[in-house]
Amino acid sequence: MVKPSGAECNIDCTYCFYLHKSGLLHHPAHSRMSDEVLEQHIRQYIEGQTGEEVIFSWQGGEPTLMGLPFFQKVVVLQAKYRKPGQRIENDLQTNGLLLDARWITFLKAHGFHVGLSIDGPRHLHDRFRVTKNGKPTFDLVIAAAKLLREAEIPFAALCVVNRENALEPRAVYRFLADELGTWRVQFTPAVEPRQFQTDAPALTHDQPREDEPRARPGLPDSIVTDWSVDPVDYGAFLSAVWDEWFATDIGRVHVNLFETAVAQAAGQPAQMCTQSEFCGKALAVEHDGEVYSCDHFVYPDYRIGNIGETHLGELAFSKPQQDFGRAKSATLPQKCRDCAYLRLCWGECPKNRLIRTATGEPGLNYLCAGLYAFYDHIGPDVVRILQRLGRL
Repeated sequence: MVKPSGAECNIDCTYCFYLHKSGLLHHPAHSRMSDEVLEQHIRQYIEGQTGEEVIFSWQGGEPTLMGLPFFQKVVVLQAKYRKPGQRIENDLQTNGLLLDARWITFLKAHGFHVGLSIDGPRHLHDRFRVTKNGKPTFDLVIAAAKLLREAEIPFAALCVVNRENALEPRAVYRFLADELGTWRVQFTPAVEPRQFQTDAPALTHDQPREDEPRARPGLPDSIVTDWSVDPVDYGAFLSAVWDEWFATDIGRVHVNLFETAVAQAAGQPAQMCTQSEFCGKALAVEHDGEVYSCDHFVYPDYRIGNIGETHLGELAFSKPQQDFGRAKSATLPQKCRDCAYLRLCWGECPKNRLIRTATGEPGLNYLCAGLYAFYDHIGPDVVRILQRLGRL
């Protein structure tokens, strides 16, 4: 995942896990990816691919701050370095505020897939997603969705499930599925330890046990921020949305966590890194060519190199990165290893392993209670789906 504008953004979401990176990594104000670093990245990324499809993911901060000429260079360089028979794809994660007719023409012409950040209807979206001076952004995002929809550009709704919108699952889902105009919905839980602006996620945190009040948000000494989703609420949110999706939208709306659960239950690989046995494939490339183990581990502790010094393909398969990827499975507490839903969850994202089991073993996922409740809830429906598909 490439961060061409670093952590800079034109809005100021309360729960953003990336805005503080400029200070943490000592980036100058208004840092931008240079033409030299851009070409290095595109050349090395394509050289390192062995498959027919090469997917570039442009994120931030807000990547559209780079301006349209930057992305016009992107497609020219991709064409320059593309191997015979390779197909180049691009996806762009954006808040949508800068999208206009020129952007839409470009995205359509070059087949970009767009992820549009939106947290549900107005009263929920505007709770945390605001401008630098605290103004709401809902109407601006809806205007961007309208442009994308009218141009028939495929876009996904990227919804952060936080402590507040988690309490209104049906309102959130029905808005995204019916009113926004997309058939793809991605739910991401908002979970950050209180020290996330300075400390990388690690098993050395002062971790509360899962049965302690500190293992949930809302207390002064909670392990997580106040806006982090409550684990029990997250499970209830997913379960309620599943029921709505299963009753009315299966086959029409693609929900990332639901699709991967069915695929994994059928014996297929996970479609999301968070639910995979191993991780380490979602490296982050910052504007200056610095490479980090993961988008959620952009901390000095997890820097693995710079593409100006070492080829990106080499960094991706370096020992530190392989160790990082394998640690996801290797550090699972026994409770996870004994869990009936291990092969659907695999301990979820390592960044969320912030608590201890009831017996005191560290490294349990903060969302464990909610995820277990969700998987337990959908079990009978998943069996019906697999029977319908002839997989049981």
